[in-house]
Amino acid sequence: MSFEVAKEYLKKYGLEDKAMEFPVSSATVKEAAKAVGCKEEEIAKTLSFLVDDKPILIVVAGDCKIDNSKYKSEFHKKAKMIPFDDVEKLIGHGVGGVCPFGIKEGVTVYLDESLKRFDTIYPACGSQNSAVKLTIEELERASNYKKWIDVCKII
Repeated sequence: MSFEVAKEYLKKYGLEDKAMEFPVSSATVKEAAKAVGCKEEEIAKTLSFLVDDKPILIVVAGDCKIDNSKYKSEFHKKAKMIPFDDVEKLIGHGVGGVCPFGIKEGVTVYLDESLKRFDTIYPACGSQNSAVKLTIEELERASNYKKWIDVCKII
């Protein structure tokens, strides 16, 4: 169901044809890269956090993880991921399919600088077996992001 919601959302931007659904899981960076046929770092993983009890999403490159000191510098809080069981309720997509497309009202989206290394990236598209092929400009347009931030380090 979430795949259809995300794809319908992308239609507003003329990007619905870039959505892909796979017969295999794409829930992890490794699985997604294999399903798409790209490098792991080109997968754009969307991480969900709570800041002052409000949900936020940070879209980061697949070879990165949150740098706690950079995160604290940006948000003035310690990084607190949304508990697994609450992600779908708060964001609108379940773990493994979280993306910034077709999300619940009030969720703020940030894009991490780690993505700027790539011309094309592959975020999930609402389900654990989907992705969408986007340029950075298309991601900017369709994600309704608040701003670019630098809160990651390459693993």
